[in-house]
Amino acid sequence: MDSGQLPAAIRQLRYAPAPGADLGVEVLGFERLRRMDPERRRTRPQRPDFHVLALVRSGEGRHEADFADHLLRPGSVVWIRPGTVHRWTDADRVDGPLILFEPGFLPAPGPAAHTAADSFASSTWRLDGQARELALLAADHLAAEYAAALLEPAASPPLLAHLLAALVLRALPAEPAPAPLGQGRDHEVFHRYRAAVERDFARRHHVDHYAQTLGYDRRTLTRATRAATGLGAKQFLDRRILLEAQRLLAHTDLPAARCAERVGFTDAANFTAFFQRQTGLPPSRWRSTHSGR
Repeated sequence: MDSGQLPAAIRQLRYAPAPGADLGVEVLGFERLRRMDPERRRTRPQRPDFHVLALVRSGEGRHEADFADHLLRPGSVVWIRPGTVHRWTDADRVDGPLILFEPGFLPAPGPAAHTAADSFASSTWRLDGQARELALLAADHLAAEYAAALLEPAASPPLLAHLLAALVLRALPAEPAPAPLGQGRDHEVFHRYRAAVERDFARRHHVDHYAQTLGYDRRTLTRATRAATGLGAKQFLDRRILLEAQRLLAHTDLPAARCAERVGFTDAANFTAFFQRQTGLPPSRWRSTHSGR
């Protein structure tokens, strides 16, 4: 999506590390976030093109991501993936590490990179006890190596990438749902389908297109997607289209017809029918409920 053409209601954030810190990852903290943002733009909707991973060490606050409001308290983990519309509703008393990193920075293939690519994964959860302490230790280790890398960056990115992967694994929910993907063919098929959907969902709405492009039949895509997500291939695609439409309706002043165009509908009536089928509400009524948050 061309952020230059979006109305100003959503602030587009590009990955722009500090001079001399172009390592693919940047380790900050909430205190530095507040110092960098005296105008409190963090409290307004923003959409980064990079990952934001935060751990709350102390304090309480609130955060909103894609229409869900979350309480922040010690042990909270926040993971904002590229494209998510979010805002730090109240981070004035929160302390802890804040890590920014570019898409593709985590070592792939691997469980950390797989989790990073999941557009529908939870954005906020909480760790307790030893899990919290180990995650914070991993973040502190990453911060120390990051500080050293600023002085001698030559061999640092691979080390930082692996330390970040270790942090991701430590920071995942203490009792995650059983892993839906194995390491067989379905695993590969779904990864390829998910990547293609993320690239083309705003232009291509038919599973047959993805099947043909990827060289699979429709049943193969459906089986692999259901094994990974519990959704059929068409449901997965529709859910991604709907999420983008909701972001545009809630966080921009684009007319509904323009929102429809942005997600690939040439006919506004078809978009309205799709949206109402998915949410139970027409776009205008859904917008009036969710805009201005």
